[in-house]
Amino acid sequence: MPKQLKHILVIRLSAMGDVAMTVPVLRAFTEQYPDIKLTVLTRDFFKPFFRDLNNVKVISAEVEGKHKGIFGLYKLSKELKHLKIDAVADLHDVLRTKILKFLLSGIDFVQIDKGRTEKKELISGKNFTQLKTTFQRYADVFKELGFPINVSNHTLPKRKELNAKTLAIVHENKAFKWIGIAPFAAHEGKMYPLEMMEEVIAELSKENKIILFGGGESEIQKLNLLESKFENVINIAGMLSLDEELDLISNLDVMLSMDSGNGHLAAMLGIKVVTLWGVTHPFAGFRPFNQPEAYSLLANRNIYPLIPTSVYGNKFPESYADCMKSIYADEVIKKTKSIL
Repeated sequence: MPKQLKHILVIRLSAMGDVAMTVPVLRAFTEQYPDIKLTVLTRDFFKPFFRDLNNVKVISAEVEGKHKGIFGLYKLSKELKHLKIDAVADLHDVLRTKILKFLLSGIDFVQIDKGRTEKKELISGKNFTQLKTTFQRYADVFKELGFPINVSNHTLPKRKELNAKTLAIVHENKAFKWIGIAPFAAHEGKMYPLEMMEEVIAELSKENKIILFGGGESEIQKLNLLESKFENVINIAGMLSLDEELDLISNLDVMLSMDSGNGHLAAMLGIKVVTLWGVTHPFAGFRPFNQPEAYSLLANRNIYPLIPTSVYGNKFPESYADCMKSIYADEVIKKTKSIL
């Protein structure tokens, strides 16, 4: 056994998509190293992501509560030491985890190389090329600890049986294919125009069931409006627990998503994902897991040559606000139908 490690603490606190991207890597790890115990330190909300992984325990980081600030992290470090961990795989590498590294001195502590310099060169246009994927960056941390992982070699999870509550909401109909659509993203530069998404939904809902995903009062109101306009369209935002939502996603035939968390949730469950990219670009390494390049539909770089303007989509010239309009609705419809 490499370095005689038996128990590894894995840290990834946020954001949702980044936490979801750890799951295929940890699933591969548990299958290739079944005798090694993993404890994942993350936010309590994300616990259901890891529910089907063998030999994996999840503990909550209460970063807005008892683990807030220096004294909170000191308390957290004491709690972690009681777990008798042999090493730490820090898949986050932020100030909070750097402080934990200091507080856990004496324990092997390997931090992710986020490739910040390469990403700056990508955004500046100096080096427009495919960078290492986030999945590989996560795997590299375990390799440095002595556990090389073949991320592509693991068993994808099976579809979950839906409970009565979920079935009552989605009105199960075996004659229809199920298309999940998650039309929102954290930043405007990553969001497909709703009027164009409405065109997509109008066409796809003729022969398929459309299930809308989102969260927050404003998004729910917009999704309710979309639901009211078409037959075979159901908005489940705000109606299910995260466990139930994951069960539902596992039953989709395809997910249509922005460069955002829902795409990663579907991908970690083995669902095919069509992603729409605005001011960000898959070259930064955030394409959902195990999805072919052809499933990513990109804004036109001949018209918007500065793409990607940022890694996360939070920075872009004003003239790029409408760049996603260069992904025509017909193209999105055709791609989704081809996958079905």
